[in-house]
Amino acid sequence: MTIAAFISAQLPERQKLLTAIHDIIMQNDHTVKAEVAPMMGKEMILYNAPGTFKYGLASTNKYMSLHALPIYVLPVLHARYAALLPKASLQKGCINFKDESGVPLDILKEFIKDCSAVDLVKIREDQMKSKKAAKK
Repeated sequence: MTIAAFISAQLPERQKLLTAIHDIIMQNDHTVKAEVAPMMGKEMILYNAPGTFKYGLASTNKYMSLHALPIYVLPVLHARYAALLPKASLQKGCINFKDESGVPLDILKEFIKDCSAVDLVKIREDQMKSKKAAKK
């Protein structure tokens, strides 16, 4: 399924926002490639950086979700955007929202710019080195 087909299969009132979010991700994080694929039992748009998953954009019955691995691995980033997105529900690694009031596009653009600088592979490699050193 193409990205356009996925978005057009969503509720009509969500299509404009989903398209805008997709465009923001693609324009502001050049490390990712997008594809529609299953994750956590749902089809969604997955944005993969080399060697790792980075974002997922989903539309469920009650809300939309932007899964973002950078906020999962960097608590400071999570805390910053929890304060900037008071109408959204931030979980450990995702932002749940019902409409654009939950994720104003100007703030979302800054969020993606901040996330684009996060090297998830390096963070994981550093974690593994630290774990290995702790075992010695």
